[in-house]
Amino acid sequence: MKIKIFDRKMLALPYALFMVLFVVFPLLVILYYGFTDGSGHVSFDNLVNFFQSSKTVGTLLYSLFIAVIVTAVCLLIAYPVAYILAKGEYARKHAFLLVFVLPMWINFTLRITAMKEILNVLEGNLAYYPFFNTILCMVYDFLPFMIMPLFNSLTKLDNSLMEAGADLGANKWQTVFKVVIPLTIPGIVSGITMVFLPAMTNYVVLDMVYNSTYIMGSLIGSYFSSYDWNNGSLISAILLMFIGLFTIITDRLMSTDETGRR
Repeated sequence: MKIKIFDRKMLALPYALFMVLFVVFPLLVILYYGFTDGSGHVSFDNLVNFFQSSKTVGTLLYSLFIAVIVTAVCLLIAYPVAYILAKGEYARKHAFLLVFVLPMWINFTLRITAMKEILNVLEGNLAYYPFFNTILCMVYDFLPFMIMPLFNSLTKLDNSLMEAGADLGANKWQTVFKVVIPLTIPGIVSGITMVFLPAMTNYVVLDMVYNSTYIMGSLIGSYFSSYDWNNGSLISAILLMFIGLFTIITDRLMSTDETGRR
């Protein structure tokens, strides 16, 4: 009879321990403070006050507005770039992709500082165009996260499908909208997920380009800096709910698209 000294399932223990310590436990702490009052009693007053306050609801809507614009601009720029990189006749297309992805390797603060200095030279005073500068800097920061999943989806796209569309009488634009885009929906959804959610909370850009308005990340930071853990945790929990809902919707879209293609 052989005695197992080592089981391959034990390899999962470090990962499970990491998940418990750095994911599950922090989430429980957020939920505890978000749905309790200052005395530690269970309370939904924080949730009610959040949706009754014009400041917090307005901040949520403004964050969604910024995230939608940033995501849309990134998608409009990234899709043609990814298509050219994936389908262009280049000997070293991955080298060109590296040029677009390379900024991701540079520290975020350095990138925004460099963009800030460029805008400062062009505009003279960043306070003149705070909203435009915010969108521009966020697009500059998140654009590689949109290009990568689109490039991967377009690379896997069989060229014979586009040739078949042309043989059936479709012009170039009809081929793009009726063949290419529907088949690359998983990449589009992945790119939107990677850009939309961070854009809702990236308040560092607003601070660096002198945008005095608040987004959800700014609001969370203001509560925690004033030691109001209850309201700060509640807003974090609300964002987690948004993330969960967004993930469910995108998963359904991808599942529906995969079923339709089958």
